[in-house]
Amino acid sequence: MKTALLTLVLALSALAQPKTVFMITDAEGVAGICRQEQTDPKNDEMRQLLTGEINSAVAGFYDGGATDVFVWDGHDGSATLSALTIDPRAHLLMGVLPATMLMERHYSAVAFVGQHARANTVGGVMAHSYSSLGIQNLLMNGAPVGEIETRTALAGWFNTPVIFLSGDRAAAEQLTKIDPEAETAVVKEGIDNYSCISLSAEAARRLIHQRASAAMAKIGRIPPYHLNGPVTIEMEYTSRHALTPDAALKSGAEIVNARTIRFHGRDFLEAWQRARP
Repeated sequence: MKTALLTLVLALSALAQPKTVFMITDAEGVAGICRQEQTDPKNDEMRQLLTGEINSAVAGFYDGGATDVFVWDGHDGSATLSALTIDPRAHLLMGVLPATMLMERHYSAVAFVGQHARANTVGGVMAHSYSSLGIQNLLMNGAPVGEIETRTALAGWFNTPVIFLSGDRAAAEQLTKIDPEAETAVVKEGIDNYSCISLSAEAARRLIHQRASAAMAKIGRIPPYHLNGPVTIEMEYTSRHALTPDAALKSGAEIVNARTIRFHGRDFLEAWQRARP
């Protein structure tokens, strides 16, 4: 009897715990966005498509049991989203975030909406790593990475799991490789960098809502993505952004060549704080 009562108390306690979701948004992974000019932050069609997918995810998270959803405007200078059109239940974060991305607030989970694949990904729609103009390649411990891997590792440093991603097929596959239990909503498939096969906006929103709601049940079951031991972050810049002479003065820096710098850290957070674009 006591064991059953204790189990019930623990279950009720778990249900009573706040479930907060931090959503990272981008534009290149949105259904119907396949050309570079569509990604301009003031492009009306893109803003409508992105906002529709964000609001579908927000609704899905709340339907799945979220108590709060925080949405960061993460595309091109944080000048895309509007407080007028975001789901009124959500909190909108605007502007450049610190290296920690406010993960020290210990959200229950992290989610990506509109996410693209990393640079040089075959079949990735407008695939790039942080800057399509400035960064040629980004490596973590010698392996190619992009926003998906580094932000999932950052969340993991704060013991927070990534539970959801919507975007193109290549992006979903890259998250699944390091986070196999996460829910994904594939809204388009890349043919090449600027060609894709896309769902309609309505179909994409239905899928995102469904998968976002399902993702909430996985909080507590999906482990955070942890990188153990020393970590290196290596950035190869484009020719137009070659290293300046003072690059070697940065803490933990190692100059690899005229366009490449490698940062060393005792763990992911230290390496990332030194290297982040």
